[in-house]
Parts: sequence; structure tokens; C-alpha cells
Amino acid sequence: MNMMMKTRSCFSVNRCQIPQAFITATGFTSHSRRSSTSLSRSGTTLRASTAEEYDYDIFTIGAGSGGVRGSRFAASYGAKVAVCELPFDFISSETKGGVGGTCVLRGCVPKKLMVYASEYADSFRDSVGFGWEQRDLPPHTWSRFMDGKRKELMRLNGAYKNTLANAKVELLEGRGSVVGPHEVDVDGKRYRAKNILIAVGGRPTKLNIPGEEFCITSDEALELPAAPKKVTVIGGGYIAVEFSGIFSRFGCEVHTVYRQPLPLRGFDQECRKFLAEQYTQTGLNLHSECSPTEVKKQSDGRYTVVIKDASGAMKELTDNDAVMMATGRAPNVKGLGLEEAGVKLGNSGEVLVDEYSRTNVPSIWAIGDVTNRIQLTPVALMEGMAVAKTIVLNEPTKPDYWAVASAVFSHPELATVGLSEEQAMKDYKNVDVYTTSFRPMRNTISGSPLRSFMKLVVDADTDKVIGVHMIGDHAAEIMQGFAVCVKAGVTKSQMDSSVGIHPSAAEEFVTMRTATRKIRNGVPA
Repeated sequence: MNMMMKTRSCFSVNRCQIPQAFITATGFTSHSRRSSTSLSRSGTTLRASTAEEYDYDIFTIGAGSGGVRGSRFAASYGAKVAVCELPFDFISSETKGGVGGTCVLRGCVPKKLMVYASEYADSFRDSVGFGWEQRDLPPHTWSRFMDGKRKELMRLNGAYKNTLANAKVELLEGRGSVVGPHEVDVDGKRYRAKNILIAVGGRPTKLNIPGEEFCITSDEALELPAAPKKVTVIGGGYIAVEFSGIFSRFGCEVHTVYRQPLPLRGFDQECRKFLAEQYTQTGLNLHSECSPTEVKKQSDGRYTVVIKDASGAMKELTDNDAVMMATGRAPNVKGLGLEEAGVKLGNSGEVLVDEYSRTNVPSIWAIGDVTNRIQLTPVALMEGMAVAKTIVLNEPTKPDYWAVASAVFSHPELATVGLSEEQAMKDYKNVDVYTTSFRPMRNTISGSPLRSFMKLVVDADTDKVIGVHMIGDHAAEIMQGFAVCVKAGVTKSQMDSSVGIHPSAAEEFVTMRTATRKIRNGVPA
């Protein structure tokens, strides 16, 4: 899930009226289904059709968050909808998946449960400074935690199925593929649909180096039979730093290897630098500007990772219980039949869509990570609802990508909304930057060395806050509130006039009065 935000020039209003030819091509002229003539975007008649020729108004391939949301909203608007998904499993494969998709079953949700589990180690340690007599960490039973996590995922899988059933969306279990502009195959059975919605998400990728077969991805990392004592995580993105923090808090020796000078490419540069310093404070072993060249299996069953640093020197990280590759995700289009159906794909396999999530084939649409726009679950939900309105209600709706908040659940957390300082300098003539760094009250007594960091990016010409960033405890929870403010166009003066909640970390956002930096015409003043 890529956390990089679109630049301001790409943002659009939520709704926009478009030519009648576009509306007619969806096959809907009211809430009910009726005979229609399909038109291309240029208005050219493609074919005359009646609703009776189709099994469904919309057939969705993929029952992840976006696919489920788009399908059930379309059904609530009056469309006849089906969705297909592979049978459930905790680890995805060519034959296994599950209703709920990546986020619910092998992404955000199980990852956050692992974050919660690992946080208790810090709480036990920090409690000593507050008078508790817990000198040593109590034993942790990995298998009991994994059992609890699996039960929760199975519950959610069932809940998502119930959601579809209650919305009167037909669920077909099996592997779906596109065999034409209006036809879907599910394990050998053909279905005709007026519109096809692709919502199959992405899949983890690995580096093509010797020994890659010995490495696990995030899927397997969520299903390890035991907590590793030593692990090397390859990658510097949010998945890499999140799992590095999880393993470290469980007491594992963690080595994080990435090619960039700093982790989390695409985020605010000052935040990246601050986080790297904090990660080191937590005990992570960071290997920046290093490339893995080989993974070798040792005679004792453990693994050695060979890395090359910026100078070309080679180094071995030995005795790893596991080696995790967190080196990106790719659109899950293999075997989907899109190219055969005439759908254009991008260089990375992403489904190319217009601003309404429509492909070059008028009856085929795509949302979520398979389009490689903003790879975030709430964004897929927004895109699904927009497509449902566009197709069924004849209300052409564009997803609005401005002020999409995101969080990295590393240790410590990073949360952000709006523009980084670097993006703001490109898009705005004059920018004011406000920053603060402090040791949270809890850490002064607990003895934790970690600090928090907050940053505001302001358009100096309008006084509007265009970027908010935070590193520290509860950053994600705090940022959700500020995301509403930035979306609504809050000004720095309005934030200054707000009364803070004391004592809290969040109050620091409304007490920063003096600019740390002023950029004028792209140059620091």
C-alpha cells in the first residue's frame, strides 16, 4: 500500500457532470434496469442491448475492502450484483484468498494486532519507572496469540460474507477471470454482466536475487509458527519498518536493509531523518544504502544475507531465523484475462483507468491497489462508492484524493496528511514550516529515550495548513482529527486560536507560534 500522496495539481472535485454518452454507456438511466443502447465515450453506438441479456448489472472480481464496498453500495442503489473471491486462507496463493481481502486477512488488521501484542513489552518495561515491580518481562506464548489472531480473522471473514448477503450481493467462491467486455469466467462457468468491476488488489513481490526462495513476505510473516530470535528485513518502505518494529519489540535482533539513505521514501524528508534516529534508539540495526545480493541457507537451517554497501564492500548477516522481503507489491493481474479483453495495463501491470475509475473498455472498471494510485484501504472504499454512484445512480463521481491521511505503524508511529515540505515547495510559491520536538511526559519517568516530532506546513499566501505530520505515540489517532481540519481548509490562525487539551501531546499542534523556516519563491528565507 503506497503511502505517497498525490500533488495538489492532481486533485479534483468529488462530482462532475459529464456527457450523456458516458452515462448511457453504463446501461442505467434510473434506479431500475431497463433496455439501453451502449455508447462509447465518443458517442458511437457499440450495440443495442436489453437487461435480460445479462446475468448481472455489475460483476465484481475481488471481495476485498474496495470490492465489497462498491458491490454492496451498487446493490443498495438497485443494481443486481455478484462478486467472486477465492476460498479463504491465511496466506494468499493462486488458489486461496478470502472475502475481506488483503487488508482484513493479511495486511492492516493482522499487522495491527501484532503491533498491539508487541507493545505490551514496552509497557512492562516502562512500568518500572512508575513504581511497578516488574523487573523481567513475563513469558509470551506465541501460539496463544496466533490462535487469537486467527479466530479474529475468521470472524471478520464471516462478517464480510454476511455484509454481502445482507446487501443481497451474490457471492461466488472461485477464481474469476475476464473473457470479454461483458463476460466473466468463474472456475469454468460463464456469467454475463453489463459492467465488470476489477478489485483484486495487489500481491507481495520479491527481489530477483539468489536465494529469494528462502525468504518470506508479509503474508508468511503474519503466520510464523514461532517468534524469530534474529531476522533480517529487506526493504525500507512502511511494511519493512512496521515489521522491523514488531519483531524488535518481541525481543528479536532485527537488521533492516534498504538501498536509500533513509527509510520511507516519499514521506517528508525531515520526518524520515527523525524516524531513522528514533528507530536506532529502539534497537533496530539499520543498514542504509545497502543492497542484498544473496540469501544462503546455513547447515543448521538458519540463513545468511549477503549485502553490499555504497562503497561496494560486502558484508554477511548470519544466523537469521527468517529473512523477510518487504520490497513492494504488484497489481494482482496474473491470469485475470484483462489484456486479452483489450484492457490496457501500465508498465507495472496496473490497470489504467480514467478519473472515474473506468478502463479503456467502457464496460470494465477498476479500483483499489490493482490501479496503483494511492494504495490505502480507505481510498479503495472511496473509489468503490464513487464507481457505484457513477454506474447505478448516473451521478458521475470522481474520487477526491486531497488530504488523504495515512499512518505508518512502526515504532514510533508516523502519521501524516496533506503535503510534505518538499511537495509544498514545488506547488506553492511561499511556504512557512513549523516544527517541534519534545520528550513526552510518560517517557520522562519511564526512562524511554524516544522523542516526539510534529510539523505543520502552511501556504504563507493564504495561511492555509496544507501539511500536518507527527511522529510519536498515538500519532494515527491524533492525525485523523487533523485530517478533517486540513480537508476543510483550516488556517494557521484558526489553529493558533484553538485552546489545547492539557496535558497532552496533541496540544503541541496548536502552540507552535514561531516558524522554524520560511520559504520564499522556493528559497529558504
